[in-house]
Amino acid sequence: MNLQSNDFELFGLAQTYAQDKTQIDARWKDLQRQAHPDKFADQGAAAQRIAMQWSVRINEAYQRLKDPLKRAAYLCELHGAPVNAENNTAMPPAFLMLQMAWREALDEAESPEDLEQISQQVQQASREVLQKIEQLIDGSQAYTEAVGQVRALMFVERFAADVDKRLDQLEL
Repeated sequence: MNLQSNDFELFGLAQTYAQDKTQIDARWKDLQRQAHPDKFADQGAAAQRIAMQWSVRINEAYQRLKDPLKRAAYLCELHGAPVNAENNTAMPPAFLMLQMAWREALDEAESPEDLEQISQQVQQASREVLQKIEQLIDGSQAYTEAVGQVRALMFVERFAADVDKRLDQLEL
């Protein structure tokens, strides 16, 4: 193991978007077991400190690998196409229109049923964007194009959280 390895190398996984979550979970447990600081208690404070660094590094990699959005953004960055969502908010016009329609529908929603309908549309859109990301990254290695889909998925996830928050408010 090397602290400078990328997350995929660290976990011994192919550098692809499509991953088996069960395999990621199993590898995380195995790596954490190997690097647990208590295993190095008899080797002194320095060895325990290094084990702690390994544990933190393994957890960071695990958080990125298990989350489809973070994994996609990480793969784009590894291949020279950083998402830069804070500086680049460009979206295709059709997606911008969809965002406005969803926002209007959310503003006008008056019942849990209205919000559930919006939620279903958002879940379907999320599935479609995830499929596009997989196709662009694993199928075409089109990382620059995938960046646009990653930004779209970021919006979809934030909007889904807004819908859930509004639903919680209506149900109180």
